[in-house]
Amino acid sequence: MVILLVATTTDPASINPATALLAMPGWTPRPALQDMKSFANQQVRLLQHDRGIVEEDHLDVRWEEATGEAVDELIFFSKHTAVSNRPALTVHPIGVPHLREGEVPPQGGKPGWAAPPNPRIGPWLRLLKKIAQSYNMVPEFEITLEGTHHGPETNKLAMFVEIGSTEEYWRRLDAAKVVAQLVWEGLGLGGEPAIGNWSRDVTKKKVLLGIGGGHYAPRHMDIVQKDDVWVGHLLSGYCLPMEDPSQSKAEANTTVIGGTWKQAIEVAFETTKLAFPGGDIMAHLDHKSFKSWQRNAITAFLADQNIKIGKPNDFLI
Repeated sequence: MVILLVATTTDPASINPATALLAMPGWTPRPALQDMKSFANQQVRLLQHDRGIVEEDHLDVRWEEATGEAVDELIFFSKHTAVSNRPALTVHPIGVPHLREGEVPPQGGKPGWAAPPNPRIGPWLRLLKKIAQSYNMVPEFEITLEGTHHGPETNKLAMFVEIGSTEEYWRRLDAAKVVAQLVWEGLGLGGEPAIGNWSRDVTKKKVLLGIGGGHYAPRHMDIVQKDDVWVGHLLSGYCLPMEDPSQSKAEANTTVIGGTWKQAIEVAFETTKLAFPGGDIMAHLDHKSFKSWQRNAITAFLADQNIKIGKPNDFLI
């Protein structure tokens, strides 16, 4: 099994971390995949292409067909944009599970799809903050999760590592070095144990499935910053479209509340289970982000689906 890192030359926040990583020991050129350069270091393969990072679907399948090497996970380098323009380093799972069939995803992927979330997301968020602090980039840079969003499509474990939020920060070489160091340490390329490997033998099995809240998941971040919490999909409020029922808003009958919110939860839960076999997956709700009728409907649906709901302390035991 190999780990596929993906960068694009069209984005400085993508190619600069890749270049910084390639400057570290142990990399050797590999044959190109179609028109994409590739490099190898132990069990890691780095792939560079010249198109938008969300445009190249199923790179894992294409790599496997070309090389015979099975791909276990994909990690993408990318820029992050935000209305606030605040400098940030972010990690997040990918998918657009809330979109209906026939809708065109604005940033890649396939409607109703989500990739299994890479188990490294939680441990790497904590490692990212530690490395950024060592570079004196905190508090200038916010270190944060983002909700599940965008492509490209893959059915392997996947995550994005991003630099935000404007051209000035996308080109920051210290930010690129932090991301490169994150990958170097996180994948154990320097000889130390890799960080964020999941197995059935891990002693801490609590996995957070985030439901509700804003794009940067502040309520979920409060939990994930603690040690030993794993992170599954994070469904922000906009990924839970719910149609206001005509009857009492206190009604918790999920059959009368339209929208793709149930689809999004089902897809997020099933792919999180795939990513964490044997894990104790619990939904964590940002209660304050919902109206009462929304909260009632979601909790009733989770109960119908036998999805456990966890309070903050449940994840820290």
